[in-house]
Amino acid sequence: MERQVRERPAVPVVFAARAGPDPAVSPAQVLLNEPEEAAALYRDLSRQPALSAACLGPEVTTQYGGCYRTVHTEWTQRDLERMENIRFCRQYLVFHDADSVVFAGPAGNSVETRGELLSRESPSGTMKAVLRKAGGPGAGEEKQFLEVWEKNRKLKSFNLSALEKHGLVYEDDCFGCLSWSHSETHLLYVAEKKRPKAESFFQTKALDVSGSDDEVARLKKPDQAIKGDQFLFYEDWGENLVSKSTPVLCVLDVESGNISVLEGVPESVSPGQAFWAPGDTGVVFVGWWHEPFRLGIRFCTNRRSALYYVDLIGGKCELLSDDSLAVSSPRLSPDQCRIVYLRFPSLVPHQQCGQLCLYDWYTRVTSVVVDVVPRQLGENFSGIYCSLLPPGCWSADSQRVVFDSAQRSRQDLFAVDTQMGSVTSLTAGGSGGSWKLLTIDRDLMVAQFSTPSRPPCLKVGFLPPEGKEQAVSWVSLEEAEPIPEISWSIRLALTLKQSFCSPATLQIRPRGTPFILCHCLDAAPSHALQDGLCSTTSELSWLHGLWPGQHPLPPRQCGPPGCEGRPGSRGWGFWTGWGCGSIQLGRQLAAA
Repeated sequence: MERQVRERPAVPVVFAARAGPDPAVSPAQVLLNEPEEAAALYRDLSRQPALSAACLGPEVTTQYGGCYRTVHTEWTQRDLERMENIRFCRQYLVFHDADSVVFAGPAGNSVETRGELLSRESPSGTMKAVLRKAGGPGAGEEKQFLEVWEKNRKLKSFNLSALEKHGLVYEDDCFGCLSWSHSETHLLYVAEKKRPKAESFFQTKALDVSGSDDEVARLKKPDQAIKGDQFLFYEDWGENLVSKSTPVLCVLDVESGNISVLEGVPESVSPGQAFWAPGDTGVVFVGWWHEPFRLGIRFCTNRRSALYYVDLIGGKCELLSDDSLAVSSPRLSPDQCRIVYLRFPSLVPHQQCGQLCLYDWYTRVTSVVVDVVPRQLGENFSGIYCSLLPPGCWSADSQRVVFDSAQRSRQDLFAVDTQMGSVTSLTAGGSGGSWKLLTIDRDLMVAQFSTPSRPPCLKVGFLPPEGKEQAVSWVSLEEAEPIPEISWSIRLALTLKQSFCSPATLQIRPRGTPFILCHCLDAAPSHALQDGLCSTTSELSWLHGLWPGQHPLPPRQCGPPGCEGRPGSRGWGFWTGWGCGSIQLGRQLAAA
């Protein structure tokens, strides 16, 4: 059958326009044409912070027999006055008994963590490692320090830039890691490989005047600088990973301060997402192939990669998984016996349904816990659609794994029995919205919940015993106030003619397949978001990453009835990379 390829329209896939004519609302009440009003609305929306990470402190028993734990959270927010994204932290206290939360609330106000790139608490919770940057914004001015904190003091501080063992440390969520050894004596991280110094053929060198008269004319010799290579091109890993080309695994001895670059890693792969193997005998990591090219790993789970183990004593590297597929986010169980990770097909369209695989460390056997779901039947589990597992995802007994995954128009939490392969939803039947698991430790879960009109709010709850997973009792650490001007609803569309995407995209969906439309209403305009476009979904969650801009309104023939725009007209709106294409959020600010 001949494949039809049509030109994609130069308009967003998702439109923002009025749901239909409303005689009660005049155009002057709905349509705004001043950029100052758009800027004011954007400033108001940018005050909503985004929750980026959370970790649980050690369990503390009070003198009265009660137990509590601290929840350390990290947030990001745009500071328009400073023209930068700031990071801040806030701590909460969770008092609990054996399997339920008794009381939870914030402990103090938020504190900005300026310059902090990565942080990780030791397994016992007595120490904390912090990767911090300092210096100016110019090239070569930035310095990186690795700090070790203990109680109320800074125990150690290492100037990684001055040691010159490697380049900048990776802080992203694709390659980056900061892992304590089980003995809490060493730190593992990923950094750029040290490159040889390069200089121009015509570079003027300084004279060494510290020597005798005979040595005055002698030129300073650089440290084996290579002439003519100062503009040599190094292929990097593309979007959001610019200047990150050849990562290496590094180990810091906390006591002596010595840094070692691990040998034995194949030169054909880039290592990342590393952690210490059981017994600290070696390091387990994911290796991405450099061929056919490096570009595009940030949002592409289909890059060829595999799971490796490198021995610290002999330097031997061992392949632990199939090297023809793509793997991601390996996580070691609390009993240090098994490793769970995500597996995807390689060299195919990205963000497809993945597999949850289990590697037994002692039997060396890999099994598929959750397989690919070819087609969702009714309200049953539709498969794993997530690119990374949470840093903490194992239950206390090392039998179940908790993760979040997109299901139609929402993102839910699920628990998987690694022995039976059964999948149970932890958030099914609740109020509409999306969940994201931040971490779980000793069965205490920390998650965030949001809707298109409610910013993320933090919740905690204990993982119930097996067979009673749907009885989770969630307790809010801090509620977020909803935006009253934004209302939304879910509608089921049964015909493809009601879709918003291009004709070329429509051919992918079988005829008669239902899909979800989310209509977000702000004042009078309607914002329709389709679920299941191309290789991604539009989830019912709070929108982050908005930025204002001027855009053409969609032509009449590209939208469904009631969502027409006059061709050639322009207006002000807010754009985000949510779903397949762009979204306009807020009031429709079209020119009359």
